[in-house]
Amino acid sequence: MTLFDDWRARSPFYDDSHTAVADSVRAFVAKEVAPNIDAWEDARQLPRELHAKAAAAGILGLGYPEEYGGHSTGFDIFHSLTQSEELAAVGAGGLSASLMTHGIGLPPVLALGSDAMKARVAPAVLAGDKIIALAITEAGGGSDVAALTTRAERRGDTYVVNGGKMFITSGMRADYVTTAVRTGGPGTGGISLLLIEAGMPGFTRTPLEKMGWHCSDTAALCFDDVAVPAANLIGPENAGFAGIMRNFNGERLGMAHSCCAYARVCLTEAADWARTRTTFGKRLAEHQSIRIKLADMARQINATQAWVDLCAWQVKQGLGQPADFAMLKVQATRMLECVAREACQVLGGASYLKGSKVERIYREVRVNAIGGGSEEIMLDLAGRQLGYR
Repeated sequence: MTLFDDWRARSPFYDDSHTAVADSVRAFVAKEVAPNIDAWEDARQLPRELHAKAAAAGILGLGYPEEYGGHSTGFDIFHSLTQSEELAAVGAGGLSASLMTHGIGLPPVLALGSDAMKARVAPAVLAGDKIIALAITEAGGGSDVAALTTRAERRGDTYVVNGGKMFITSGMRADYVTTAVRTGGPGTGGISLLLIEAGMPGFTRTPLEKMGWHCSDTAALCFDDVAVPAANLIGPENAGFAGIMRNFNGERLGMAHSCCAYARVCLTEAADWARTRTTFGKRLAEHQSIRIKLADMARQINATQAWVDLCAWQVKQGLGQPADFAMLKVQATRMLECVAREACQVLGGASYLKGSKVERIYREVRVNAIGGGSEEIMLDLAGRQLGYR
C-alpha cells in the first residue's frame, strides 16, 4: 500500500471508484513508463506513441467531454488527482508535464472555441494522435501576462502573427499551440487567444536544455509573419485574458497536488533507505533524529494535501477562489522544496548520484516554484484578492 492509498482510504473525498482509477493507471505506469523513463530522460522527450497508449488506457480523456472521445460521466476532480498521483510514481516531473500538456492547452479550446474548432481539435488530442501546447510566457515578460508583446494583426480573414514565446512545454512536438497574442491595445484588454498550428510558414521552434523535466521537450517559439486563419481565433477578440486566468486556477491546483505526490515519492525513498542503511552500528531509522526528520516530512505533506483536497472540493462545488489557488501553490512548492531537501539529507551522498528518484525530484523543485506563476506573483495576487492593499 502506498502513502496515498492509505490517505484515500481514510478520506471523505475518495471511494472505490478512485481506487479503481489508481489501480488502472498504476498498471499502465508499471508496463509502459517505469521501464523506459530513464531512456526518455536521456532522449529529452517522450515518444509520440506514448500519447496514443495513454489515450487507449483512458488516461488522456479522463474528465473530458465524451462527445470528443473523453470520459466524464461518473468522474470528478478527485479522479484526476488520483491519476496525477500514479503518474508521479516514477519520480519524473517531465512525464506528467509533457504527456498531460493537453490539460492546459485544450481547456481554452473547449471553453471558448467554435464548435468546428472543438470538433476538429479535441478528438485528435484526446485520442493521442495530436499534441497540443499552451504558449503564454515570453522571454521579456515572465509571469507578467498583461505585458505580452507577441502581436497578431487582422488582415481580412487572416491574423498575421509576429513575436515569440519562451519555456513552452511540449513546444517541440506540439501540433497545435494555444497562443496568447496581442490584438488590441496595452494591458489585459488587448489580449486574444489563437490556435497556431505546426507547419504554418514562419513558425519555428528551438529546443531548450533544462535543469530538470528532461523527458519533457521545452521550446522557444518564433513567429515571423505567420498567417493564421481568423477561424483559429479562440473566443472573442481581445477577450483572451479571462480565459487565461481561468486556466491558471486549474493549473495551480494540479501543480499543488503534484508537489504532494512527488514529496511522497521522496519520503518513501528516504524511509526505505533509512530502514536498510546502517550507520554507527544500527539502521538509520533507529536514530531518533532520522525518525523526527521523516515524521516532519509526513506532517508537511499531509497538511498540504488536506488543503489540496479542500480546494478540489470547492472547485467541485463551484466555490473556488483564485487567492486560495495562488496561496496553495506557494504552500505546496515550499513544502516540496523542504521535503526533497530532507530526503537528500537522509540518503546522503547517494542522493547526489544520478539514478535515485530523490536526485531527479530535487532538480525539479525550482520549476514548480516558478512555473504557473512564481511565489512572489502568487502571494501578491492573493494579497490583492484578499483586499490587503
